[in-house]
Amino acid sequence: MPSILSVSTVDLPHTLTQDVTTEFAKELFESDFQDIERLLKAFQNGQIEKRNFSVPLTWFKEDHTLEEKNNLYIDRAVQYGAESITACLSNRDFLHTNMDYGEVDAIIFISSTGMATPSIDARIMNVLPFSPNTKRIPIWGLGCAGGAAGLSRAYEYCLAYPEAKVLILCIELCSLTFQRNDRTKSNLIGTSLFADGIACALVCGDQVDTKRYSQQKVPAIMGTQSCLMPQSEEVMGWDIKDEGLHVVFSRDIPNIIRKWLQPVIKQFLNENELELKDIAYFVAHPGGKKVLEAYEDALGMGPEFTRYSREVLQANGNMSSPTVLYVLKEIMKLDHDTGEWGLLGALGPGFCSELLLLKWSE
Repeated sequence: MPSILSVSTVDLPHTLTQDVTTEFAKELFESDFQDIERLLKAFQNGQIEKRNFSVPLTWFKEDHTLEEKNNLYIDRAVQYGAESITACLSNRDFLHTNMDYGEVDAIIFISSTGMATPSIDARIMNVLPFSPNTKRIPIWGLGCAGGAAGLSRAYEYCLAYPEAKVLILCIELCSLTFQRNDRTKSNLIGTSLFADGIACALVCGDQVDTKRYSQQKVPAIMGTQSCLMPQSEEVMGWDIKDEGLHVVFSRDIPNIIRKWLQPVIKQFLNENELELKDIAYFVAHPGGKKVLEAYEDALGMGPEFTRYSREVLQANGNMSSPTVLYVLKEIMKLDHDTGEWGLLGALGPGFCSELLLLKWSE
């Protein structure tokens, strides 16, 4: 089965502690909410210590047009995307030999926080020496589910073309969508939670000589599942207005997870003749503290089941689509026994889930 050989993430230049962002939010929102002190508890109760951004704090203190924000998105996405691809193809945590750019058969580009035509993957191909025949598969609008969905689409590509090497590049610059004049509770909660992130993963088909690049155990993708909840378009996403993208983030998401996710996951595992007790690692997108608690409640598992997701959330916040790859990277760095099972999952606009079944092998 197709295998994940390498994952990389990018260290963005501007790190803000949650205390600093709390003070910023208080200054911005306090005239609009009489209960601002109660609402600001979301910043401290969310188990996020710091977040990383592509722009400094001073950038958020001024208004910016959609054109200005989107041009900045394109510039930074190309810069950091190229950096992440280079790191993925040469990551010594996973590879003993670099993979040349020209060996990559396809790039699946995932993003929901900016717009570009030509897409960001085409622009990066003009920066890095990829083959001009590299397939480009840009996907927009999957939000937090995008990282898992990108892996699933790479799995399917490699099933069709077992000699293929596919990159999944996830870029979300959530900071550049910030609406300083949107004084809704959704925007306030989003300000406490979202951050910028860039990650890249390398998936190879069965006929690739993976020993040429890696001697360690790697997770093979054994199967995937996509599931859409009917009539749930208002749960999560963007409202697109003259000023740009306005966050839609329902307070009911944790309860939806508790009621809806368990049968979805159990069906997926049953189809693969597995149960939750067989899963050694849950590679979960950490949408937030309450989302992780909802995972645990829905699956009847303790906090240890979401340990690595919590650590990523604590150090990075919710970066949308790349976040699950940050978790995957940390879990792939561990020592694994042959035959260990992992479940990778993320939830996103639609409302939808994307699940992958992983199995570590030589």
